[in-house]
Amino acid sequence: MTVGAGDVAYAEDDDDLAAIKAQIRQLEGRVLAIENRRHERLSQERGRLPSPERNVRSSSGAKAASSRMVTRNMTASKSDIAFHDEQKPVPFFHMGASFPTGMNSRQPASAPEKQGMDLSSSSPLAITQTDVDRLPPVFSIGNISVKIGGFLELSNIWRDSNMTSGPATAWNNFPYANSPNHGLSEERLSSQLSRLSTLLEANPTPSTRLQAYIESDFGGAGGTTNSVQVNGYTPRLRQGYFTFTQNDWGFHLLMGQAWSLTTAYAKGVLPRSEQLPAVTDNNQIPGITFTRVPQIRIGKDWGQKYWLALSIEDPQATVAYSSSMTSGGRLPAVGAESEGPRVYYSNSGGVLLNPETQYTDNPVPDIVLKGAVDTSSGHYEVFGLARWFRSVIQSPGASHTHKDTQFGGGVGGAMTVPLGTPKLQLAGNIIAGEGIGRYGPSLLPDTTFNSRGQLTPIPELRGALGLIGHPDKSVLLYAYGGVETAGRRRYTAADGHQYGYGVSDQNLGGCDVEFGTCNAQTRTLASFTTGGWWHFLDGQWGSVMGGVQYTYIRKFAFRGNDGMGNSVYPTTSGNTVYVTFRYLPFQ
Repeated sequence: MTVGAGDVAYAEDDDDLAAIKAQIRQLEGRVLAIENRRHERLSQERGRLPSPERNVRSSSGAKAASSRMVTRNMTASKSDIAFHDEQKPVPFFHMGASFPTGMNSRQPASAPEKQGMDLSSSSPLAITQTDVDRLPPVFSIGNISVKIGGFLELSNIWRDSNMTSGPATAWNNFPYANSPNHGLSEERLSSQLSRLSTLLEANPTPSTRLQAYIESDFGGAGGTTNSVQVNGYTPRLRQGYFTFTQNDWGFHLLMGQAWSLTTAYAKGVLPRSEQLPAVTDNNQIPGITFTRVPQIRIGKDWGQKYWLALSIEDPQATVAYSSSMTSGGRLPAVGAESEGPRVYYSNSGGVLLNPETQYTDNPVPDIVLKGAVDTSSGHYEVFGLARWFRSVIQSPGASHTHKDTQFGGGVGGAMTVPLGTPKLQLAGNIIAGEGIGRYGPSLLPDTTFNSRGQLTPIPELRGALGLIGHPDKSVLLYAYGGVETAGRRRYTAADGHQYGYGVSDQNLGGCDVEFGTCNAQTRTLASFTTGGWWHFLDGQWGSVMGGVQYTYIRKFAFRGNDGMGNSVYPTTSGNTVYVTFRYLPFQ
């Protein structure tokens, strides 16, 4: 039989194919051996005894067995080798991945799933802030994970007196009956409180954490902002800080703008754990401690149970006086003097500050020292606040000025406790001292002037108590009562009239007469607030919640007279109603 060229070609192909198959079997055997050794080594490293494996077969039937063994071992050991140092490093930019702790971690860990809305606490972060800590990373840059949080909001605000105010109520500004705005209702729609936050996290070692947090809304207003054509309100910085935590030492460091350490906390003294009322008004409620300031904070914890923190903070001071008194003006003369002292206490804002605002001459930052304890029966804390106030004085007849610094401050405490059931909590706070008005939402004054031109801290007491209930996991109800009250700091000048704060010889008879003159000084603000939230939509596209709130406030002035020798005590009241809807796309 004659062998053709095609038959020769087929024979050569068969030989090549047989050789390739033999090489594949040999490679499969090597892969199986390597995977067995790796599996045994990783099992020993994890403290597990390696499961015995059958010897590699060399017979003609080894191919199928080897294939099954390779598949089983690769599947079983996939999670074991995910963090092995021989793997490829993670890409510099990675979408949707978080990273394990440790400096040598290179492979991305599986991203945590998005957690549902949590309204079970006395101050749910999904309401009071943005709850960004509970969210999975959106992407990672190198070994830094990036989380994004926030919400879009629409609020309808109604007040029974016109204050020409957005979604933050200036509680001390409710007008007396002499104003045409008294009893003139106000209604506004606003989306200014829509909020966006970003949290960056990194773990250089298993016990070390670095975080950077920034949070903003649209509560600012530029010089050209108006509501005629477009409501172009400007972004503002709410919070912006970075933290360093060393868990083995219980050491915590914060630098940047955050809620003051004087703010009540629900647990510990760590940022984004503040005990903020779950209310809709952006100015919260009277009686709480309320301010966000630049600060440097150092903290220490013992077993996440006992806490101690020291903060250096930089708020401005507020000054009040019974007559018109601008920085650089003269006070009334006292005694036999022909003129009073000239005082300087503030200046217009300069570079990167608001030129339309006066900034007080603070000599040093405020100092806050707080201790806290977390127990099975609740969270408790106490703190002390130290402040300093400075003025520049030109005494009567003097040709030069001199500086004067006065001390103020106070002590306070707070608690958050469950009332026999996780569905009901009681939260309260209190602070008493002198020169502490700036730390409250009603902005009662910190200081006034005495007869020598010195800034004199005004005594004040402030407190609030709240009851928070959770009849259902998607419903939160609350009721708060709050009070802020100030004392007197006054003197009598050569003209026989009283000056300072809390004077009692003013003619206040016009406070109850339309277009009458009323220079009443606030003595006390008392309020009651009730409302609730309903988280009524949840899914992979985000969450939607709605809130309703009612606040009643009563303002009491210091005593005056009606011009005919009769004492008068001007008062006024206000009612506010909020209806709010929020869409939280990341929740």
